[in-house]
Amino acid sequence: MTTEIRVPQLPESVADATLVAWHKQPGESFNAGDVLYEIETEKVTQEVTATASGTLVEVFAQAGETVAVGAPVCAVDIASAT
Repeated sequence: MTTEIRVPQLPESVADATLVAWHKQPGESFNAGDVLYEIETEKVTQEVTATASGTLVEVFAQAGETVAVGAPVCAVDIASAT
Protein backbone atom coordinates (compact mmCIF):
# COMPACT_ATOMS: atom_id res chain seq x y z
CA MET A 1 0.00 0.00 0.00
CA THR A 2 1.46 3.36 -1.05
CA THR A 3 1.04 6.24 1.36
CA GLU A 4 2.37 9.78 1.72
CA ILE A 5 4.67 10.77 4.56
CA ARG A 6 3.99 14.32 5.75
CA VAL A 7 5.94 16.88 7.75
CA PRO A 8 5.10 16.23 11.42
CA GLN A 9 3.71 18.77 13.85
CA LEU A 10 6.58 20.96 15.01
CA PRO A 11 7.12 22.42 18.50
CA GLU A 12 5.94 25.80 19.69
CA SER A 13 3.61 26.68 16.80
CA VAL A 14 6.36 26.54 14.17
CA ALA A 15 4.67 26.45 10.76
CA ASP A 16 7.51 25.25 8.53
CA ALA A 17 11.02 23.81 8.47
CA THR A 18 13.90 23.20 6.10
CA LEU A 19 14.38 19.67 4.84
CA VAL A 20 18.05 19.11 5.68
CA ALA A 21 18.85 15.64 4.33
CA TRP A 22 17.38 12.38 3.10
CA HIS A 23 18.67 9.22 4.78
CA LYS A 24 16.93 6.93 2.30
CA GLN A 25 16.66 7.20 -1.49
CA PRO A 26 13.85 6.15 -3.86
CA GLY A 27 13.82 2.38 -4.26
CA GLU A 28 15.58 1.83 -0.94
CA SER A 29 13.95 -0.34 1.73
CA PHE A 30 13.69 0.69 5.37
CA ASN A 31 12.56 -0.79 8.68
CA ALA A 32 10.29 0.70 11.32
CA GLY A 33 12.41 3.10 13.36
CA ASP A 34 14.86 3.93 10.56
CA VAL A 35 15.44 7.64 9.94
CA LEU A 36 13.90 8.70 6.61
CA TYR A 37 14.83 12.39 6.63
CA GLU A 38 15.86 15.34 8.82
CA ILE A 39 14.16 18.71 9.15
CA GLU A 40 15.43 21.85 10.87
CA THR A 41 13.75 24.90 12.37
CA GLU A 42 15.26 27.93 14.06
CA LYS A 43 15.31 26.00 17.32
CA VAL A 44 15.69 22.30 16.61
CA THR A 45 16.83 19.64 14.15
CA GLN A 46 14.48 16.66 14.10
CA GLU A 47 14.93 13.21 12.59
CA VAL A 48 11.74 11.76 11.12
CA THR A 49 11.57 7.99 11.49
CA ALA A 50 9.48 5.35 9.76
CA THR A 51 6.59 3.92 11.76
CA ALA A 52 6.51 0.74 9.65
CA SER A 53 8.80 -1.15 7.27
CA GLY A 54 8.60 -0.48 3.55
CA THR A 55 10.24 1.07 0.49
CA LEU A 56 10.70 4.73 -0.39
CA VAL A 57 8.85 5.20 -3.68
CA GLU A 58 9.11 8.92 -4.50
CA VAL A 59 10.56 12.10 -2.97
CA PHE A 60 8.46 15.29 -3.30
CA ALA A 61 10.80 17.73 -1.50
CA GLN A 62 14.55 18.08 -1.92
CA ALA A 63 17.21 18.91 0.68
CA GLY A 64 17.34 22.66 1.23
CA GLU A 65 13.62 23.22 0.51
CA THR A 66 11.25 24.79 3.03
CA VAL A 67 8.37 22.46 3.88
CA ALA A 68 5.17 23.32 5.74
CA VAL A 69 3.73 21.29 8.60
CA GLY A 70 1.45 18.65 7.11
CA ALA A 71 2.92 18.90 3.61
CA PRO A 72 3.70 15.59 1.88
CA VAL A 73 7.46 15.04 1.44
CA CYS A 74 7.54 11.50 0.05
CA ALA A 75 5.56 8.42 -0.88
CA VAL A 76 6.34 5.03 0.59
CA ASP A 77 5.12 1.52 -0.05
CA ILE A 78 4.42 -0.05 3.34
CA ALA A 79 5.32 -3.73 3.54
CA SER A 80 2.42 -6.11 4.07
CA ALA A 81 2.29 -7.83 7.45
CA THR A 82 3.10 -11.51 7.16
